[in-house]
Amino acid sequence: MDLFQQATSDQNAPLAWRMRPRRLADYVGQQALVGPEKPIRRMVETGVVRSMILWGPPGTGKTTLAEILAEESNAHLERLSAVMAGVKDIREAVERARAAQGQDRHTLLFLDEIHRLNKSQQDALLPHVESGLLILIGATTENPSFEVNSALLSRARVHVLKALTDDDVAEVLRHALADADRGLGERHIRVDDEILQLLARAAAGDARRALGLLETACDFTEPHGDGEHLPRAALEDVIGHQTSAFDKQGDHFYDLLSAIHKSIRSSRPDAALLYMARFIQGGGDPLDVIRRLTAIASEDVGNADPKALPLTMAAWDAYLRLGDYEGQRAIAHAATHLAVAPKSNAVDQAWNRARAFAAAQPRLEVPTYLRNAPTSLMESLGHGEGYRYAHNEPNGYPAGRDHDCWPQDLPRETFYQPTEYGQEKRYRQMLDWRASLDDAADQA
Repeated sequence: MDLFQQATSDQNAPLAWRMRPRRLADYVGQQALVGPEKPIRRMVETGVVRSMILWGPPGTGKTTLAEILAEESNAHLERLSAVMAGVKDIREAVERARAAQGQDRHTLLFLDEIHRLNKSQQDALLPHVESGLLILIGATTENPSFEVNSALLSRARVHVLKALTDDDVAEVLRHALADADRGLGERHIRVDDEILQLLARAAAGDARRALGLLETACDFTEPHGDGEHLPRAALEDVIGHQTSAFDKQGDHFYDLLSAIHKSIRSSRPDAALLYMARFIQGGGDPLDVIRRLTAIASEDVGNADPKALPLTMAAWDAYLRLGDYEGQRAIAHAATHLAVAPKSNAVDQAWNRARAFAAAQPRLEVPTYLRNAPTSLMESLGHGEGYRYAHNEPNGYPAGRDHDCWPQDLPRETFYQPTEYGQEKRYRQMLDWRASLDDAADQA
């Protein structure tokens, strides 16, 4: 009996540990991986396991899949954590893999938190994965393309696991309530579907968390016939106030900020508010939101609504002055304004074009008539000569392309191209009118 079987048969172990599926047929969720003709099911059916990285949130079955793959392919299973294991542990695992190879058994190395591997661990591991002595199954909650050594990444296929649906989690709970060997079946506990759905929702896609909540809730059952009943009232102390926190340096942090930004850009205020609420309730800093909103004001609204940027800055100031609770409302104020406002990325595009053009013109020089002449020498060199003061010109505009402030000997470019949306429509009309004044002055 291996460690997996011991743990799952130990009635003193936590319910989540005991209820780990032993066969793929008992595995719930992840049909994109374990469904008919899908990659992991094919490995189980053929007994040929390839190195892989399982990437997904907690409680989605990464460790369980590794256990099942080892069991179904009759492989020797080594378990290491990238946090706890050193190079010595890896070398010892390699020696045990060689011994298993001598008995015609291949070795699966389950490496938890693979994103935390340091360089020495990677160097010790890589040649044995490359030779096939070790079949690597890495588990991570972080994006492996950012966190895992590229050499290892190239030798392992990444499989993405999704958070379980509420229905998936409820099914896991039903199995636990019915299983008399490893679960709670001997107690004959009656739990209404509504209660199961509440537990599933509270677990937020994490089967391990759901089983933990169920196990705790079942400490508050009431007698019912020849069994027990779990009343809804028992859930209040067990579930409490649910806030689903996230790693503030992880993907979910940046995914939520991205969702806020893209919802505003798409003029969807309700979606923007939803992702903002989720971000802040999960522990995100409201100042991270207002910083993103400030960028949006110029990048995505721009001159289509010139009030957007000052209003956003005012919301930032209001948050700092009012404190967190009242200040969050000011941030929501700015977000809804930006979402409803007409959109234009003309400023952003103009700035990108100007930067690229300037980078390609290292010899760019300012025309002499635009230069200051604070000394007599500079004045004698012609600095400022020919400059036309706009306020003294008809229409407040020095018409004519000989005074367009563009550097001599550079091809003329148009960076800022106003759209037809919001205030920018008026800006375009103003620019077109001034261009007509230039034409008239040039022909005079």
